Amino acid sequence: MHDSEVIYIGFWIRFLAFLIDSLIATIAITPLVSTLIGATLVSNYDLQDTAQLVQFLSDWSLQLGLDMLFMGAIFILFWMIKSATPGEMLFGAYIVDAQTPEKARPMQNVIRYFGYFISAIPLFMGFLWIAFDKRKQSWHDKLAGTLVIKGKSRDSHD
Repeated sequence: MHDSEVIYIGFWIRFLAFLIDSLIATIAITPLVSTLIGATLVSNYDLQDTAQLVQFLSDWSLQLGLDMLFMGAIFILFWMIKSATPGEMLFGAYIVDAQTPEKARPMQNVIRYFGYFISAIPLFMGFLWIAFDKRKQSWHDKLAGTLVIKGKSRDSHD
């Protein structure tokens, strides 16, 4: 893939797409997680009581873990099926293999999602990297060998 043929999607569009996708996923996930484990509301705990504080943190961690698991499943499935999440599609952004103009492979999508956490750990520097990188790659894109470009991959049939 020649750089002159590709329009890379930059930080702000990707950030807006992520916000849109996160909102949609949260709306979809919240009822499911609440049904599975119940709502974790601070008002249900006396945080002055050490045992209840520990219970709240445990319940909240479980809820957060399930949220991330389901969100990951949603994102990965969209990337595998459509090469983009709804927010990315709204901006004409698609995930492709960095070496070819073809759709990213399933394992690249899995690595890409788990790479989000690596990108987030050091003060979100892995995401901010998009603004400075020549090909607008985040750290999770670099780990997965993916790019976010304008337009669909060469092998898209939808």
